[in-house]
Amino acid sequence: MIPRKCLSPQQLERIAKIIGDTSEGLTGSQIGHALLQYGLKDVDPSNTKWKRLYNSFAESQNQNKCSNKILWFIQNVVNPQAYSDAKEFEKRRSKINEILSYVGYELKPDGQYRQITATTTITEAQTRANRLLTDLKARNAHTVIFKYCTAELVDKNYFHAVFEACKGLFERIRQLSFIQADGVKLVSYVFNHPVLIINEYKTQQQKDEQKGFEAILEGICKMFRNPEAHCPKIEWPMEEQDALEILSLISYCHRRLDKAQRVTE
Repeated sequence: MIPRKCLSPQQLERIAKIIGDTSEGLTGSQIGHALLQYGLKDVDPSNTKWKRLYNSFAESQNQNKCSNKILWFIQNVVNPQAYSDAKEFEKRRSKINEILSYVGYELKPDGQYRQITATTTITEAQTRANRLLTDLKARNAHTVIFKYCTAELVDKNYFHAVFEACKGLFERIRQLSFIQADGVKLVSYVFNHPVLIINEYKTQQQKDEQKGFEAILEGICKMFRNPEAHCPKIEWPMEEQDALEILSLISYCHRRLDKAQRVTE
């Protein structure tokens, strides 16, 4: 068996707190059963859950001078087959992967490990573990999206990620059109006047397409930009899947703007 890199005490503590979380982690009896089943000593069974796990991890690593048994334990308790809720599994896997990335390991969606280039910074670790950021890149989302909201995506602040992306979209329209307005007023003037056209704007079909694009932009403004500008975050919940789909729509709008032409009068 190849000895795997040791985890630092801080990394072991973070992993123990994830698996032994009071509200979302394993129960005390589940921890006892898992430690026994996967070859770790339950050296401190009367302690709090996360400290109990930490002490077992530390004892194993000190004795074996590697993290093999700890990784085996993690792989089995963070196993997709053990979860009925896919979101819960992905949430825990993402948190674990953020920590494991520092030693060059990643737990894949199928519950198996793969080796990766070890991360060295917090931002890099968070970025790798961020499923939304990964999904957007996999979809080849427009680069302007990342210009305006990468920091919010890394922090998994979906509310403000969408808000910043919306602001970035309307800022780009201003830059292309030279019209210094905002929101629906900006969209209506630029695309209805028109100042910018997304096609040759000659046939009725092309004019209808332009009108439809204008309606999409107005919808983004009314549904996502305006509420987030005026509502507290707590009153406007933003789920990861919602953010992915909204940002994908904004990406589409940027792609149409890539080919937009300014009408010369």
